[in-house]
Amino acid sequence: MPSSTNKPTTTPTNTELGDALREIGLRSFDDSLDDFVARATRARWSVIQLLEEIVRAEREERARRSVERHLGRAHLGRFKPVCDFDWNWPRSIDREAVERVLTLGFVERSENVVLVAPQGLGKTMLAKNIVHSAVLAGHSALFITASELLLDLSKQETARALDRRLRHYAGFHVLAVDEIGYLAYDNTAADLLFQIVTRRYERRPVVLTTNLAFSAWDTVFPNAACATALIDRLTHHAEIIAIEGESYRRREAEEHKKKRRAERNGRA
Repeated sequence: MPSSTNKPTTTPTNTELGDALREIGLRSFDDSLDDFVARATRARWSVIQLLEEIVRAEREERARRSVERHLGRAHLGRFKPVCDFDWNWPRSIDREAVERVLTLGFVERSENVVLVAPQGLGKTMLAKNIVHSAVLAGHSALFITASELLLDLSKQETARALDRRLRHYAGFHVLAVDEIGYLAYDNTAADLLFQIVTRRYERRPVVLTTNLAFSAWDTVFPNAACATALIDRLTHHAEIIAIEGESYRRREAEEHKKKRRAERNGRA
């Protein structure tokens, strides 16, 4: 019988191997396959060690991509990190309460967070930091102004479309609604916000910022029959943090003006 000859095995290049890994959904080595192969070769990993490292790397990469997706959906935009917050500027602020909220225990307890402060004292910045912390911890979250939220809900043309949007806003682990109190809304808008809060009540928290005490919310929702029930559901299980003082942004603007004046005088 003629002897059979074994065909030589062709070792795939790292580029081909990288393409194959992407085809089966493993993207953790998109830019680091050469380094990974080199480390495995130097350390003489066993098959078990090699598989463990692949699993670990893929888990980390999927967690990173998940955070990126959630950050994109959160609509945070640019914001100042809480480490840059000037705690000495407000006349009154419960720093311990703010730091406690940033540990996210309120998410597990389904408790709301309400930040009450005049304009320019950092309540929006703190709310964005809370949302950012929630996303980094693996939660889905959304930051949206009250006007954007209510405009989106009010323009839905059918009951089915409205219910779909209500379920959308009810689905986030954390929903932050910014700037309640700067505009007045009609009874329909009050009812829509009440529906959002009710769907999330004791299930998932709402983070809310307002420049008005709750006793003044009748100026935001004048004649709305649900206003009292809305406030009741928001505050029943809630961390309410009041901030008092002068506008931080106004101080920054005045300091910037003084700096420019000094620069002009120096040039003169």
